[in-house]
Amino acid sequence: MKNTVKSMALLAITLVIVSCGSQQTSNQNQRGSGQGKGAPSFSKILEEMDTDGDGKISESEAKGPLKNDFSTIDSDSDGYITESEMENAPKPQRGGGGPR
Repeated sequence: MKNTVKSMALLAITLVIVSCGSQQTSNQNQRGSGQGKGAPSFSKILEEMDTDGDGKISESEAKGPLKNDFSTIDSDSDGYITESEMENAPKPQRGGGGPR
C-alpha cells in the first residue's frame, strides 16, 4: 500500500513537471514561428490579396493597414504595391503608449 501511494505521488509530480515544460516549449514555438504578431511575408500578402494574380497589389485589392497606408507604400505612385516597395516601406510604429 505504501509503495502504491509513493508511486502515485511520484507519477503526479512527474506529470506536473512534464506538463509545465511542454507548455513553456509551446509558448516559445508560437513566439518564434511568426504566428500572431509580426508582419506577414509579401508572398503571404499576395496569396491573400492579389485577386488578379499579377504579382502586385492594387489599391482596390489592398485591405486593412495596407489599404490605409497605400499611398505611402506605393513609392512610385503607379497604383500598385510591388515586393520591392513593400521591402522599402516604412515600418509601422508599435502602439501601446509607453511604459506603465
